[in-house]
Amino acid sequence: MRKSRFTSEQILQALHQAEAGTPVVEICRKMPVTETTFYRWKKQYTGLDVSELKELRQLRD
Repeated sequence: MRKSRFTSEQILQALHQAEAGTPVVEICRKMPVTETTFYRWKKQYTGLDVSELKELRQLRD
């Protein structure tokens, strides 16, 4: 599988911006990703915090 150009922290930051009310189109334009990619991230990372994500990554390794 291909590695993402964005770190998990960057993805979570984008998702938090969307929750705060920033339009998805604007976020996608700033991060050069498609809306499809953004919604795939949202489906995968919903409900995770940075600390939980780091813990999950540790368990995988």
